[in-house]
Amino acid sequence: MTDAESQQGPCKQPTIRQVPRIHIVGRKNSGKTTLVCDLVRELTRLGRRVATIKHTHHNHELDTPGKDSHKHRESGAAGVGILSSQMTAAFVPVSRDEDEETRYARFNIMFNDCDLIVVEGDLSTVATKIEVWRSTVSEAPYATIDKSISIVVTDDPVESVPVVWPRANVAELARRVAAM
Repeated sequence: MTDAESQQGPCKQPTIRQVPRIHIVGRKNSGKTTLVCDLVRELTRLGRRVATIKHTHHNHELDTPGKDSHKHRESGAAGVGILSSQMTAAFVPVSRDEDEETRYARFNIMFNDCDLIVVEGDLSTVATKIEVWRSTVSEAPYATIDKSISIVVTDDPVESVPVVWPRANVAELARRVAAM
């Protein structure tokens, strides 16, 4: 073993880069999930590797109670992974006081081979936020009061928002997102 190897230890740590992350936000039934899926399809067609995260404020169990993985976590495991022939999953318990940016950093590590992480939701993040809005939603866009939202995606007339991108042309939306 060389001196350099002994200083690094037996395993070399991979270089972790900051994967760009954007958040698609909007009011209930505004089309967030549809836009995320449309963007992922188009960005993937353009050759980009895209990971997604669904942000929720609901406190529900993500693992299945009674299953072995759930039992492992309930026993005190710091993290539990599931590896099958077609899927890999990880469940990592966190304390309620752990900030979300720290939790997003964990996803950054897991999705480090991706070109972009698209998050559905999370108005409180400091990352780039794009709001999807439709006039059928009875309330004005969040962007009219939340200056941290940089862009509103809609095909409906809207006032008092910084930048509007048309919703109908998904290819153009994906090109713009990829250039961010």
